[in-house]
Amino acid sequence: MPFRTKRAYDPPSPEDGLRVLVDRIWPRGLAKEKARVDWWARELAPSDALRRWFAHDPGKYAEFVRRYREELKGNRALARLKALGEEGTVTLLFGAKETRYNNAQALLAVLEEEDLTGGEGT
Repeated sequence: MPFRTKRAYDPPSPEDGLRVLVDRIWPRGLAKEKARVDWWARELAPSDALRRWFAHDPGKYAEFVRRYREELKGNRALARLKALGEEGTVTLLFGAKETRYNNAQALLAVLEEEDLTGGEGT
């Protein structure tokens, strides 16, 4: 699988491949040089309203993924991200402390789902 996720605060590694930050806001206290972000894809982040509604509540995660998928429909940056994944490993970086229920994991789920359906989306 060409896509993986990682906290932006974790040290970069060669296995990361292309490092893409998928948060709308830069991670607090993280120096840009230390983060080694290749593409800050703000346009792939959930809207502020959706992000606030979700608030990393595991009970809202399934609905968050559904709403986020809707927001991503027609997003040109998503097509660019998929194309980059065809070229090699892409690590989706996130700043949240919550490592299981966050927008990078949701984006990964959307990408995996689209791969399973031949890129058509659901």
